[in-house]
Parts: sequence; C-alpha cells; structure tokens
Amino acid sequence: MSEENKNELTIEEEEVSVSDSSNDSNIVDDLPLVTIDNENDNVSSASDIQLDYLNPKLFEDIRTVDINDLISSADESSVKDEVKEQYLGSISDISENQVLSGRVIGMNEKEILIDIGFKSEGMINRSEFPENAVPQIGDQIDVYLEYLEDRNGNLVLSKEKADFMRNWKEIRKYYDTGEIFSCKIVKRIKGGMIVDINGLPGFLPGSQIDVRPIKDFDNFLDKDIEVRVVKLNEARKNIVVSHKVIIEDSLQEKREEFLADIEVGHIIEGRVKNITDFGVFIDLGGIDGLLHITDLSWGRVNHPSEIVELDETITVKIIDYDESKQRVSLGLKQLMPHPWENVQDTYPIGSKVKGKIVSLTNYGAFVELEAGVEGLIHISEMSWTRHIKNASEIYSIAEEVDAEVLAIDKDERKISLGVKQLQPDPWDDIQEKYIVGTLHKGKIINITQFGVFVELEDGIEGLIHVSDLSWTKIIRHPKEVVQKDEDIEVSIIEVSRDKRKISLGLKQITEDPWPDLIKKYETGKEVTGEIIKILDKGIILQLDDDLEGIVPFSTRSSKSRKEKLSKYNSGDKITGLVMEVKPDDKKIVVYVEDLSDQKKSSSKDDVEDYLSGQDEPAAQKIEIPDELTDKSSEEESGK
Repeated sequence: MSEENKNELTIEEEEVSVSDSSNDSNIVDDLPLVTIDNENDNVSSASDIQLDYLNPKLFEDIRTVDINDLISSADESSVKDEVKEQYLGSISDISENQVLSGRVIGMNEKEILIDIGFKSEGMINRSEFPENAVPQIGDQIDVYLEYLEDRNGNLVLSKEKADFMRNWKEIRKYYDTGEIFSCKIVKRIKGGMIVDINGLPGFLPGSQIDVRPIKDFDNFLDKDIEVRVVKLNEARKNIVVSHKVIIEDSLQEKREEFLADIEVGHIIEGRVKNITDFGVFIDLGGIDGLLHITDLSWGRVNHPSEIVELDETITVKIIDYDESKQRVSLGLKQLMPHPWENVQDTYPIGSKVKGKIVSLTNYGAFVELEAGVEGLIHISEMSWTRHIKNASEIYSIAEEVDAEVLAIDKDERKISLGVKQLQPDPWDDIQEKYIVGTLHKGKIINITQFGVFVELEDGIEGLIHVSDLSWTKIIRHPKEVVQKDEDIEVSIIEVSRDKRKISLGLKQITEDPWPDLIKKYETGKEVTGEIIKILDKGIILQLDDDLEGIVPFSTRSSKSRKEKLSKYNSGDKITGLVMEVKPDDKKIVVYVEDLSDQKKSSSKDDVEDYLSGQDEPAAQKIEIPDELTDKSSEEESGK
C-alpha cells in the first residue's frame, strides 16, 4: 500500500473512532460500502460481508415500546409553538402547473440546476435562456413547475413557460383595462401581420392597421406600432390587436366638432380615402363623405379615377347632410358654373365646332363639345348620299370630329349637329347631271323583292322597280333577271331632288314591244301554250315572246271545276283563242272551250260573265270573237 493510501485510511479510521459506540448501527449505515483488511492492506466490497438479516441478535440494541408509552411521552416531549411555526414555515406549498421562484445552485454546459424548496431539485435545459442572459449561481429566477416527478423521479421545470405565463398575465391585464402599448411587427402573413408582444405572437389584421386602405404592407415590417388588445382567446392563447381603434378614438372628438358645425353649402377640404365604381369616399377629418360619380363633373365620367386619385387632397362642397344617419353628400362640379348657362353664345347656330365621340347608338353619335355640353349627330346628318343604319359604321368612341351646329334647345339641353353640312350637297345639281330618258351605267349594290338598287356614282344610287325589269316577262323576284355586283346599263325614269330619289328602268333601254304584240295577238287568234301553273280561278300558260296567258274559269261549281282541272297537269299543251291583250298586266286572256260551262245555253253567258267581271279597260277594250258571237246568236234564235 502506498503512503498516500495509508494516510487516507488513517484519517478514515480516526473519524470512525471518534463516533459514539452506542450508534454503531447508524455508523454502519453511513460508512462507505467497503471493508478494510489492515493486515493484508486489502479493500473488499460490502457484498463480501455475509449477514443474516433474519438473526434476532440484529435487534438486541433496539428498544421496544408499545402505543401507551408513546402517548404518555407525547405530552412530555411537546414542541414549543414558536419552533413548530418555524418548522411549518419551512415547508413550501408546492403543486404542479404554477410559477415558482427558484435559486440557481449549479450548472454545466447543457443544464442548470434549480432549487425550488422541494425535496429534490429540478433541471432546466440551458437552451431556454438567451445566450446573453444566462443566470449565475445564487440568482433567483421564476420557473414553471410542469410535473413534480417524471419517470426518473425528477422535477420537470421550464423557464420559457414561466415567461409565457408572466407575459400572458400582463396581456390579459392590457385586455381588461384597454391599455395601449407598443409592439413590433415581425412578419407578414395572409390577412395581416404578426406582432411581438413581450415574446408572445399576436395577430394584427390588415383591416386594423389604419382607417384607410393599405397599399404596401411590407412598409410596416420591423417597425414599432401602438396597439390595443381587441380579442383574447384563453383556450387557444390567441391574441388579436388593433391600431385602427386607437386612430378612431382620436378621430371621435374631431367628428363631434365637425358634425356640430356642418352646414349645407360649406366648402371644405378632404382627402380621397377610397375610390369605387359609383363614387369617391372623402375623409373630412373624423367623418367620411360620399362624392357620387354624377357630382364629379358636369361632363360624362366613366369612372371616378378619371377625375381624382387616391390620397389626393381636394376641395368639395357639402350638398346634403342626413343628421340621423350622419351621411354627408359632397359635390365637386358644384364649385364650377353650369356650362349650359351661356351655351347659345358659345355655340351659335351655323358655327363650326370640334368635339370627341363619347357614345354611339343606332340612331346617332353623341359628341362632347366641352365638359357637360354634348351634341347629337343624327345618322341622317352624317352623309348626303349614304344610307347609314348605325353610327358605328362611320365613327368610333373617342374619335375627334368636326361638325356644324344645326339647332339648340336650351331648356331640353340638346344640340343638333351635322357633318354632311361641311361638304357640298351633290343633289343640288343632280337633275342637270341625270336627265330623264338618258342612259347611264351602274353597279347593282342590293337586290330586294320589290326592286334593284344601282349605284350610279359614289353615294348616288337609284332604284329599278321590279315592274321595270322586263316589258313582257312577269318577274316574281329580281334575282330571276339580275345578280348583285353586276354592271348594267339603265335608263333614267324620274329624278326627285327633294325626296333624293332616282327611279331607273332596265326595260326602258329597249323599245316597248307591246304595240307590235297587240297586232300579233289579235282577238280571236288561236294560240298554243304550255301550262306552267294551275290556280283555283284559272290556268297560267307560257306563250311565245316571253308572254304569259291566262285561261279563266267560268264554272261557278267548285265540284265541276275540280273535275275539269283533274284533266290537266303542268307541262301540258293547251290551245285556245285570244280574248284580250293586257299590256299593263303583261298578260293575254285565252278562251278554251273545254274549260267553259258544258251547257249550251251558257256560251253567251260565259263571255258576258267574264266581261262583267273585268275592270274598265286599261289598254284595250275586249273584242268578242266572231265565232262566240255567232254561237250566242244561234242559241238565242232557237229559243
């Protein structure tokens, strides 16, 4: 054994020898679990000592007492009240989930040992303390007791939760009292900002930052702001703060002062707070007023942003005030005189003006001459020659136009304008240029059921009526004869400068064939034609020379007529006698004996009935064929 070990052992032996022999059993319990062999200088563990824990001799030195001895000795050994109070005061009332004060009694690189006056100490991870605020041994700090014992029997403490509970208690006081405090905006999230309230996160909604809309939320990052707690959720530990309520409180006094002095007609300044489709909200200093879109300008305004800008300071006039609802109506145009007061002097009739197209309709175009003064160019005043159906065919919105003032109605606030008046009227000398009977070339620009429109020159057009397309052929639609965009030669039939119309003819470029046709198709002549149509009152035939003939029915009986018609079909050939020539109707009346009444006595009646049903002759009196006259005479003699 070394000299050092001998000294250590000597010290231990001396310490043991000083002890009282009556407390040997206690000394054994307090000694280290080792035994020393002085002869061999060997050290053996206590596990080598063999003890019989069931041997009664182990309890020879223990005094046995009964319950009566203890009761009798209790009064003799009573503790003084002063000592008892000191003892009870040293026992702390400690329970879980509370903030306690503890003393730092030790630390290492990872943990800090805290004494809270309990039977055991607790450990707190060093990471819960800021690097520049690590406590020193002996410092008193607040800690949160989570559990009295974990599975290892240790206290579970938290410095962060203690700070949270302390700060939450302070925030709850802010909420209860409505106290205003300052915090820092640390982060932007959807719907608002996150603020740091003594280490606790709070939510500042975007709508609660200011009384006016915020354009750029990033400008508020890392800045301190005064707020008030407006909502607190104890269960979820949520905090909602507002800066807007502070501003509104400060504006309340200004609002009351403003409402006390407000008067319709006052002219005041305000700041543009918000712009909508229907108007502008103006901050008047404590109260908002509405500047409606119709009160922005005497002229036409499509959107308020054309007149004002956000945050702009403008001068307005109070035009109405509803005291019960505290609504203020404002006007901007009311600061300027009405433009219609001197409109007749500014825009005399016949003067040339310039303006901008602000609206287009199917009947005309509205032109803004100045703010609040508009005139209408009707489609009939846009061109001397063109037939305009919609103003959009010529003009577009925002286009600059020149016009002439035609009329002014100050009471109705209407101005009539014209554009064609700036150019000479081509119809002034139209009758000298297009003389009746002369031939001119033109282009077909439109075809309708009643006729054909032909453009003679740019903007000048005339109409060929369907009856003037052919001398002899019955035209049911002009497309049977002409086509659109076809170049044709026409004859001038009539020119009307007042009505601005020119009547044209296609058949008039040739001689009228009817004088010769009347001679060719004399009354009583036998003709043959092809059936092209069967009607209830007659049969239409196609004759030579593009002529049509009609065979009228004389039979009054519907049944008899149907029996006769059943014998004929379209395309069949029929031969008959010419009864009448009608040049105006382009028809020749043909008599067919088979289609007349079967009774002999009716032959004369057939002719008389037909003649009586005719109008006064338009071109030529009907001549009754001799054979029909003779037949009628024979029947009359037989009677």
